[in-house]
Amino acid sequence: MKDFSIESKEAYIHQLFSAISCRYDALTSLLSFNRDRYWRQFAVAQTGLKAGGYGLDVCCGTGKLTLEQAGKVGGGGRVVGLDFCAGMLQEAVKNISRTPYEPVIQLLEGNAMQLPFAVHTFDAATIGFALRNVPDIAAVIGEMARVVKPGGRVVSVELAKPELPVFKQLYYLYFERILPYIGKWGTGQEGAYRWLPESLRRYPHQQEVRELFVAAGLRDVTYYELTGGIVAVHVGTVPA
Repeated sequence: MKDFSIESKEAYIHQLFSAISCRYDALTSLLSFNRDRYWRQFAVAQTGLKAGGYGLDVCCGTGKLTLEQAGKVGGGGRVVGLDFCAGMLQEAVKNISRTPYEPVIQLLEGNAMQLPFAVHTFDAATIGFALRNVPDIAAVIGEMARVVKPGGRVVSVELAKPELPVFKQLYYLYFERILPYIGKWGTGQEGAYRWLPESLRRYPHQQEVRELFVAAGLRDVTYYELTGGIVAVHVGTVPA
């Protein structure tokens, strides 16, 4: 695939996710063998959010990670979910309306590269399976760090690059050869699930992502590899 400018990558990703928004959740569960829920739960557990807290979910998509945050902050808390794709936000509205957390959550259409919030607004911020898709990873991490209060955490859950022998080869066989065909069958759209393995090839190794968290000024940065290293959860704390 070609290289992207910031504007062309944003347009490309917007088109892809607009096309698959109504089937995104079902296919994510299918293609991850239903492990996606555990990955989200683990990520939100790292945020440190408590009852009454105020959380932000960047690139919230269909709202699944947003809902995990809402479960942590409860009825006395607030969560904002932000995404630049109206189609995905429409699916988020449907998902959230089926839960008791509708009064807790506010959904906004906006750009992760320029978050429309003041400095030190939130207790924590998450981003789920989206850093691969943004035009500038460092800029998005920096924006998340900017809007989180000192002592609060920035958390990313994202596909990673497993290193276990044999498992690694089997994973890439599935991810690059089989998954795109299942995605095309499930959505009728070839591009989105061709982009998935391509986006992982372009995405930095989890150690390099850790270094981007450090470069953004976050401290105590660490990451956890889940399910044999196919997913990584990065965590950094905003300094005082």
